[in-house]
Amino acid sequence: MSSLSLILLFLHLNFQLDGKSTKKLIYTEKFMAKNFCSREENYSQWYNDIVKKADLAENSSVRGCMVIKPYGYAIWEKMQRQLDQMFKDTGHSNAYFPIFIPKSFFSREASHVEGFAKECAVVTHYRLKNDPDGGGVVVDPDAKLEEELIVRPTSETIIWDTYKNWIQSYRDLPILCNQWANVVRWEMRTRLFLRTAEFLWQEGHTAHATREEALEETDKMIHVYADFAEKHMAIPVIMGVKSPNERFGGALDTYCIEALMQDGKALQAGTSHFLGQNFAKAFDVKFLNQKNELEYVWATSWGVSTRLIGALIMTHSDDNGLVLPPVLAPIQVVIVPIYKTDEQREQIAAKADTLVQQLKALGISVKFDNDDTKRSGWKFNEYELKGVPVRVAIGPKDMENNEAEVARRDTMEKYNVSFDTLVEHIQKLLEEIQQNLFNKALKFREEHTFKADTWDEFVDLLDNKPGFVYAHWDGTPETEEKIKDLCKATIRCIPFNNPQEEGKCILTGKPSHQRVLFARAY
Repeated sequence: MSSLSLILLFLHLNFQLDGKSTKKLIYTEKFMAKNFCSREENYSQWYNDIVKKADLAENSSVRGCMVIKPYGYAIWEKMQRQLDQMFKDTGHSNAYFPIFIPKSFFSREASHVEGFAKECAVVTHYRLKNDPDGGGVVVDPDAKLEEELIVRPTSETIIWDTYKNWIQSYRDLPILCNQWANVVRWEMRTRLFLRTAEFLWQEGHTAHATREEALEETDKMIHVYADFAEKHMAIPVIMGVKSPNERFGGALDTYCIEALMQDGKALQAGTSHFLGQNFAKAFDVKFLNQKNELEYVWATSWGVSTRLIGALIMTHSDDNGLVLPPVLAPIQVVIVPIYKTDEQREQIAAKADTLVQQLKALGISVKFDNDDTKRSGWKFNEYELKGVPVRVAIGPKDMENNEAEVARRDTMEKYNVSFDTLVEHIQKLLEEIQQNLFNKALKFREEHTFKADTWDEFVDLLDNKPGFVYAHWDGTPETEEKIKDLCKATIRCIPFNNPQEEGKCILTGKPSHQRVLFARAY
């Protein structure tokens, strides 16, 4: 038995309470044997350590790509299922479009190709052959493609080339499609989940008869994302519109949700784009309106990706490991038995089986870990590291007292609860943990949101109190770019319903009618 397991078992056995469910004990041991640094020591390394040690993902042998491990993918599946239902509830259907896009398609919308040109992976040949000189497998020079294919960085072009075959009249509109897919955007500096050459996402692409319908769709979907982030991820977000410099290539407007991570950096958690008629004109997609006149279709696109898992980690986790909101946790409750004899094991297993069935009947995902090859202390450590919201421990003394020990991951509290009320207690506790994580993240954001009226104040806040900074900007792309060059901060968004306030730009001193949201960002 490892020294860590002995320590954990000792702590568990000696911190048993007297059975009164009102008494609580907060345990704050930071078990350094987990072998990862704290957020204060090195936030970037802390993040990488959690991703790897909580078994979420690992680097692939393909440079810039990652392997999403089963536990990490289970989180993505829960996100995917919830979002998919939310999309369907708002009238959208799933479809699938090719991963390969002819290079010429990207030339049809100039601003779109400019936004992705430096990130595109290009397929030039369609066959390999054995090197006649014994050098292994080589590209067959006779198999060169007539036109190169781009591995999908985003699908507007291939989808609008398809839509022109689907749309003839107003009766064919609207088209409300979503696809779950992988995309490739070549990255040299990668971080697991946050920035990889290949990642998973969903992308919605809709076609409408009027500008007003398309704008309504753009607004609707950013609100869907905000609702998902706050109610399911327990992450408070700010909704707003991107500045021209930051909007999506080919869009007339980009709406976004911005979240604040624990290191004071912002993370864009979702975007929804009003594309106007740009792609319809590029691919000649027209429809016959009710006046029997031809006009171009109006478009939107919107998406979120596996980057949301990175947001989840950096918003909630702590120096003991991963912390997951119950709604998205693959395992919401784990039951760990503690016994010495076969008789004790059988008695506890029978009680645990009953609890498992009762919890599952309520739609709660629960695991009874009766693996005899691992000590209870090791299990405690493992499930804490993996962020399981609620842990239930049952030992012989608990059986005698008709109770179980409950530990909640968000606050690290432990206390005893009677078996008679345990299931109901856990159900309410999961809801409480979900809300507590949101409240904690919201409090952090409020404490790290500032206003700056001068350049010196602005830079001082960014350097010494990282977070969101509301400041005046003169509205020009040139000033925005200069601010970015000088201090690495960008305009994250101009919040919806932003209050009008007269002031002066922090850099140029020119008049400004509103503050915008700045931050350094991922």
